[in-house]
Amino acid sequence: MKIKIINPNTTWSMTEDIETAGKRYARNGTEVYAVSPATGPESIESMYDESLAIPGVLSEIIKGDREEGADAFIIACFGDPGLLAAKEVTEKPVIGIAQAAFITAKMIAPNFSVVYVLDRSEQVVRDVVRLHGMEQFCRSCRSTGLGVLDFDRDREAGLRALADQGRRCVEEDGAECVILGCAGFVQFVDALRKELGVPVIDGVSPAVKLCEVLVDMDCKTAKRNLWSNPEPKEILGLSDIVKF
Repeated sequence: MKIKIINPNTTWSMTEDIETAGKRYARNGTEVYAVSPATGPESIESMYDESLAIPGVLSEIIKGDREEGADAFIIACFGDPGLLAAKEVTEKPVIGIAQAAFITAKMIAPNFSVVYVLDRSEQVVRDVVRLHGMEQFCRSCRSTGLGVLDFDRDREAGLRALADQGRRCVEEDGAECVILGCAGFVQFVDALRKELGVPVIDGVSPAVKLCEVLVDMDCKTAKRNLWSNPEPKEILGLSDIVKF
């Protein structure tokens, strides 16, 4: 089995951390590899960033489907950018890390909170909670006040910020599970579980396990109507990137 993880931003140090997390719980015999697209922002913290990242995400899914023999795909950004469009360009399973985190949290806890990056990213987080129908289970969304790349530059400060906001989620908001709202937070999962005393979930690891299950069951993406293949057409300036 071959699972391709797409980190929609172009920061390769983060992509490497994501690949390490993806491989951690994969079965023997499952190949997990992570890439960053050739086009896109260095970090994703706003709706603007998300929009600019989507063509690169679609390009990597098309390439994985047609050229690399990938069996399933993971979009490793908590806003799940391009997730619904990605389901149109392949019949193979495509999972977003927010989607995977929410599904997993609901199996082990009655509610959850999300800890994410900058204050301005709140709408991105709330939109993806709404996209997956999880509003009634989400106790709170709390910002660390740090940018995505800040966690790469100073990991100790990043861990402190996550622990502080995670503690507030548990003690003030009543969260019984904390979801990490950025793919770059995968490096902090173990430390935060010890610190907070509740389940702490990143989206990458459960996404890998969900991909394995779906491929094992030979589950394909529905293609009857909504997620049927897009009609071929010329897209000025992008046809070489997302040629279908």
